[in-house]
Amino acid sequence: MSAQIMRLLRENPDEADVMIYAGNVDPGAVALLACDVPVVEPRWVDNDEYARFALDFCLRNGIDVLIPSRRLEALAHRAADFAAVGTSLMCAPAAAVRALVDKARTYEIAGAAGVPVPPWRVVSDADELFRAVGELAPAGEKLCIKPSGEYSAFGFRILDDRPLSIAGLLAPPQPVASVDQVAAALRVAAAQGERVPELMVMPYLDAPEVSIDCLSGPGGELLVAIPRAKHGRFRTLLDDPALVDIARRLITGFELPYLSNVQLRYLHGEPVLLEVNPRASAGLFQTAFAGVNLPWSAIRLLLHGDSSQPRTPRLGVRLAVTEAVMEVAAPRPCPAVPARPRPTPAPAVETPALAVETTAMGV
Repeated sequence: MSAQIMRLLRENPDEADVMIYAGNVDPGAVALLACDVPVVEPRWVDNDEYARFALDFCLRNGIDVLIPSRRLEALAHRAADFAAVGTSLMCAPAAAVRALVDKARTYEIAGAAGVPVPPWRVVSDADELFRAVGELAPAGEKLCIKPSGEYSAFGFRILDDRPLSIAGLLAPPQPVASVDQVAAALRVAAAQGERVPELMVMPYLDAPEVSIDCLSGPGGELLVAIPRAKHGRFRTLLDDPALVDIARRLITGFELPYLSNVQLRYLHGEPVLLEVNPRASAGLFQTAFAGVNLPWSAIRLLLHGDSSQPRTPRLGVRLAVTEAVMEVAAPRPCPAVPARPRPTPAPAVETPALAVETTAMGV
């Protein structure tokens, strides 16, 4: 979770006091300085061990709401276990998480539901790569490759076999690789017995990228959707019912509750699906410029079943993304968090402790 989203939780319209416990596998993560209580999470553990860590942490510290944005597969099916220790888990259903961490599976389901998706192929070796490029490139498309799993932007490359020119050398750097380079890496991995994740080959879609931040009820009923078009360092909060309709079909179809995010780009001038995130986006805080506080609305939905929509968003707003600098204290250790007794249940307008992760963490 970013410091900006933490600020939205603190500046909530109910004027409720919150205490934010934030976890990260990196003890030097800057976002840990913005929370009330930082904790270092275990890094190299399997799903069962991570779930045990999270359950124990919530029990010892009286956490009322756990808002994960990573390790969702470890937690999604454990909502009853968290409820047993008094913690409400803000997470998508396990079936949706399993489908959405696999982009190829996401495209299959979305395409069958009538959502526009780009053509794609899944490859895991050099022969499959060359075959996929041969099938997709004749259409004149500029292609790219990326892991099918949930790897954020890691592993993404634009496929470009053109020789490097002076103009290209002096242009801003891009994540570019030739088909032969990727094929060579796949062959070396195969020869060395290295695991190769499934990779997707698909057209390199046109800008702008549109990120749609969604608030929905527990069963996936879409309440608010705010599309953000990205143009370099500028963002525009769009009033576009067609884009919202795509998001609605996806959120409803996957039954995504609370906060989620749909990303689209364009192919031949038409919007197509890029990916669906069963969690909030890192840029969710930008929706505050629409006059809504979606993180807090999600908290109210989870804790109190208050499904009343926030006030009508103010759309058509143009934003500039700028750097911000803040003074911070010297690095501080993150010791084991001391346990605190679970508080007496509070009135509906108050929310006690929230536990969040800060690695690309939305709430």
